Amino acid sequence: MPWRRRPAGRSRRLLDAAGLGPGPTDDGNDQVVGREVAYRVAHRNSGAITEVLAIAEELLEDEANYEFTVSLLENIQNLVSHGLDTFWSPDEVYAQLGPRSAACWDTLTSFWSAVADWCGRTSLSLEPVEPLLTIQNEQLKVLLWTGNRTLSTGEKLGLAQAVRYEKANGASIPGYSHIAVALRSTGPQ
Repeated sequence: MPWRRRPAGRSRRLLDAAGLGPGPTDDGNDQVVGREVAYRVAHRNSGAITEVLAIAEELLEDEANYEFTVSLLENIQNLVSHGLDTFWSPDEVYAQLGPRSAACWDTLTSFWSAVADWCGRTSLSLEPVEPLLTIQNEQLKVLLWTGNRTLSTGEKLGLAQAVRYEKANGASIPGYSHIAVALRSTGPQ
């Protein structure tokens, strides 16, 4: 349909590198592109992780790409946190990161550790991740597996906890707020 936006620039480069053709990413939405690319390349059977991470490193040369690239890295980090054999391990991904991407990865790790610690200090109960990991629908997997991470306790952390943490503490990742992500994903207010 000619009136629909097609992904261009950075999105198209990542989609091409991940081997994703036309489909759910046709509207050009950066969040959708980041989730789809992350889900595709986090799988062990995808040889595209190296190329996608190289593009991410290159994108980080321009500050205008920071939020988009951090979101992509966070999606990958969430997926590999689940410890499923089908995905690369966090250490395997980290070993392939360039210096800028590694700095973002470390920042994300620190942020989510702070969220988990805050949840523990405030007695905010977390749900077990197991039901999430039994989802069979591919579209739900992409959405929920990239939006949540598994802790070593077997519990899950996601956007809801990140937003509560940011609201309570005023602390977010510089240049990247989960509150803004949540507002964009729910549409105009």
